[in-house]
Amino acid sequence: MSSAWLLINAVSALLLPPLNLLLLCAVGVLLRRRWPRLGGGVALLSLAVLVGLSTQAGVRLLARPLENRFPALDAAQAADARAIVVLGGGRNRNAPEYGDQDVPRPDVLARLRYAARLQRQTGLPILVSGGRPEGAAESEAALMARVLRDDFQARVQWLEEASDNTAQNAAFSATLLRRAGIAHVLLVTDALHMPRSQQIFEQASLEVTPAPTNYIGQGALHPADFIPNARALRDSHYALHEWIGLLWYRIAYRSQAVSRSAL
Repeated sequence: MSSAWLLINAVSALLLPPLNLLLLCAVGVLLRRRWPRLGGGVALLSLAVLVGLSTQAGVRLLARPLENRFPALDAAQAADARAIVVLGGGRNRNAPEYGDQDVPRPDVLARLRYAARLQRQTGLPILVSGGRPEGAAESEAALMARVLRDDFQARVQWLEEASDNTAQNAAFSATLLRRAGIAHVLLVTDALHMPRSQQIFEQASLEVTPAPTNYIGQGALHPADFIPNARALRDSHYALHEWIGLLWYRIAYRSQAVSRSAL
């Protein structure tokens, strides 16, 4: 298991809902002993925010600004690309209906389905990117390649099996593609994940045409969107993760972007 991956997940748990808000609520309860009004206000505010993030309306508030940067791919935009890159995003372990094999998570399956569709439309080769940060025996890339082959009848040209995060997805995929003389790709990932992904892939000296999928913050609001539910809380967690990740990437990789622009 990658220690960096474990550390990132631990820090994310502390920074993101529901744990961050539950901890804040606990702080408010403790503060009430000495400052009743302040403590009560902190506790109530944390619970109110948690309820808001548990609604689809809250999801849209967080997700739309990121997703709206990337409309669905127009066929004409794909004309100059020479490969399709699909990013991994986790696995479900020991699926009994698949002989206890690990399988990609549902969100990753949607990326693979879209990549297979793009390959039928363009004829471009596919690169799948994802390592084994949890210490699994098989890489995410291998899982993805198997699903593309067996379930979507799509061929995979390259497997990038060493990466533990999006930055490594970009760096290691760029190395494989440069060896094949490829510099322009269609990048397939969730629309919410695309701002961070495009940024880091372009800093790896690739020309990127975004091919987003899995939009979660679109469409008109419905009265049911204000009812709290677990799925909305999960999506809010994902959206906040991307906001924080985008900020971190701009700080951590800004020097790389500046040095390249000076060349």
